[in-house]
Amino acid sequence: MLTDKIKHINPDIVIEENGIPTVIVPVSEYRNIALFFKNDPQLSFDYLVCMTGMDWGDSMGVINLLESTIHGHRIFLKTSTTDRENPELPSISDIWETANLNEREVFDFFGIRFINHPDMRRLFLRNDWVGYPLRKDYDASEVINPVRIESDETLDTAPTYKENRSGEIQEKENIVFKENEYVVNIGPQHPATHGVLRFRVSLEGEIVKKVDVNCGYIHRGIEKLCETLTYPQTLALTDRLDYLAAQQNRHALCMCIEEALQIEIPERVKYIRTLMDELNRLSSHLLFWSALCMDLGALTAFFYGFRDREKVLNMLEETTGGRLIQNYNVIGGVMADIHPNLTRRIKEFITYLPPMIKEYHEVFTGNIIAQQRLKNIGILSKENAISYGVTGPSGRASGWACDVRKRMPYGVYDKVDFKEIIYNEGDSFSRYMVRMEEMLESLHILEQLVDNIPAGDFAVKTKPVIKLPEGQYFKSVEASRGEFGVYIESRGEKTPYRMKFRSPCLTLVSVVDQLAQNNKIADLIAIGGTLDYVVPDLDR
Repeated sequence: MLTDKIKHINPDIVIEENGIPTVIVPVSEYRNIALFFKNDPQLSFDYLVCMTGMDWGDSMGVINLLESTIHGHRIFLKTSTTDRENPELPSISDIWETANLNEREVFDFFGIRFINHPDMRRLFLRNDWVGYPLRKDYDASEVINPVRIESDETLDTAPTYKENRSGEIQEKENIVFKENEYVVNIGPQHPATHGVLRFRVSLEGEIVKKVDVNCGYIHRGIEKLCETLTYPQTLALTDRLDYLAAQQNRHALCMCIEEALQIEIPERVKYIRTLMDELNRLSSHLLFWSALCMDLGALTAFFYGFRDREKVLNMLEETTGGRLIQNYNVIGGVMADIHPNLTRRIKEFITYLPPMIKEYHEVFTGNIIAQQRLKNIGILSKENAISYGVTGPSGRASGWACDVRKRMPYGVYDKVDFKEIIYNEGDSFSRYMVRMEEMLESLHILEQLVDNIPAGDFAVKTKPVIKLPEGQYFKSVEASRGEFGVYIESRGEKTPYRMKFRSPCLTLVSVVDQLAQNNKIADLIAIGGTLDYVVPDLDR
């Protein structure tokens, strides 16, 4: 047993076995246990799925969801400190690379400093922001943080907190950019950043030496808002994260709530949700192709992709009433039954799109300029993809079989046959090709489902006031850009005590620096386009 092995590590470890096992460790053992979990061959927790900052009132800390890509098991690793004035935890950013930005996010919203983290700047909020918004005692009045119209100060040094040999914590500074470096801004108002995102790029001629990601330009405090909303009210906010995966995001939250309530979903609902998820994936991948082609100068291809994406949006609109934001999934089912025309239109689209994709390859994929700009550019190894938590098509392009639909099937993905598209090169061209081939697999899934939707209800009745049983819950789906997860901690009330969204786009942006280094500045555009991040999902 996994938990039996863990219990022998240290007598101070507490294990709670309710759903995903939770390992609770003291701060003094947190880093050592994390290292052991990562390196022990029988555990091999090489994938940090999600890091959630927490304020429990009497203590503050983090809950990390860890997964072994080798053995497939999952576990929560939890630690906390009772020092609310100066909360400090050891950094694990050198154990899992994805912890780097995650720890900065926790610092930004909870004020927990991570010792030996190289860069303790705020990630989303202004540097002069007063207080930490996700703390339970945060003062949200405008007197504390009035609306400022002047620009935020740009920091070229990053504070870091080091522990010396005597155990004392000393504040030091790491240099982000030296005075003699030539630094240019790309964004936040730039079409190739695919949203309001700012890169500070250090250049030597045309060669990129470093990229510093500046987030938060479209941050809306969605996780904080969820703490004041009932569970049905929180559903609307998921659509506004990755708006190109709105159906899939809401599916994850509904599943998390339904599992907590032990609601049995009708079989018809599972089929409908799976159909809609794949239509959503097709519309997203078609937009990916259109936007990447335009980024690289192929305007004709941009119009081709938009033309065909409109056909998918028309289908979604006819059933859900929305094109971008569907508002379709609800707790216990879907808002309304599918439109009578949907199955016919899906069948027509299944025969329509494959010849169009063949034409896409003729127009763009085979173009020598496109190939030179994508092949061997921005290479991400499988090991780094796992360490950074880069999932979805970008992870599969690096050889990592990370598809949630295969690893932890939901909906009716266990009843359909489809290939998980894997490439091993890890370059921009592989990321491009994975998405192109995934569109064909989505059509294959739709083909198997469209004539086999069972009869039955499209929703089950739920109580007018929904209260989740006390505990912690996590559920994830394979969204268009990777694993989108929802973590809920409930105190048995009608509003969540804490709701955290595992953003696939935060991990995608975290690797831009590594992938762009020693490539040309034009390659940065191609790398960003093939990573396909959506900024509202990144910022939340």
